[in-house]
Amino acid sequence: MTTLFISDLHLDPSRPEITDLFLRFLREQAPGADALYILGDLFEAWIGDDTPSPAADAVADALKLLSDGGVPVYFIRGNRDFLLGEDYARRAGLRILPDPCMIKLYGRPVLLQHGDLLCTDDIPYQQFRAQTRDPVFQAQFLSQPLAARIAFAQKAREASQARQSEMKQGDRAQFETVTDVAPAEVDATFVRHGVDTMIHGHTHRPAVHSLQAGGRACTRIVLGDWYEQGSVLRVDANGWSLDTLARE
Repeated sequence: MTTLFISDLHLDPSRPEITDLFLRFLREQAPGADALYILGDLFEAWIGDDTPSPAADAVADALKLLSDGGVPVYFIRGNRDFLLGEDYARRAGLRILPDPCMIKLYGRPVLLQHGDLLCTDDIPYQQFRAQTRDPVFQAQFLSQPLAARIAFAQKAREASQARQSEMKQGDRAQFETVTDVAPAEVDATFVRHGVDTMIHGHTHRPAVHSLQAGGRACTRIVLGDWYEQGSVLRVDANGWSLDTLARE
């Protein structure tokens, strides 16, 4: 049997072919798995469970069908869909996990997280993250009319794109460093949780990293994004493979 891990699908109406790819994955590859873990950024943006979205409805129906068919589906909120709530989770059959969280994977302890907590060199983002994860901020935001939330999300998205564009035009090496994980934080996370295997997304840099942390050999598996193709980590009792899914 196999356990599946995905993240950073960034599903959005502007890229229907990726939504179609994900729905096909749920129909053809996910049934029969031991579990499916979605480690954040399932959607490009999420401004409340009451937002009308035919694509989100289709995804919820497909995930619920998978869950009802015996494949547990777990979800960690990402930096784009941190407002995804219990209403949508119930519709989709999702079990929301804390970020980070520990699981037992074929007898082995593994740490799961979205990955943005590891990017501690990006100080402005970490400040924004702390603000938007505040329950008071979230309650106030979700209490606003839908039009106001849409306007706020668009403004925040434009500001983020402008900041990234400015960083890219400056020191490219610094941009790559700031937007990737901080090695010291990776080491500290391994030591803090007492594990030797970590799986995360967020950075869109799929790879399997071998490193030393706390005096022992560790493995950090980074999931890929779904902007141009699919990316899935398959794990069984014998090991893992990080695969790419092609669009039709």
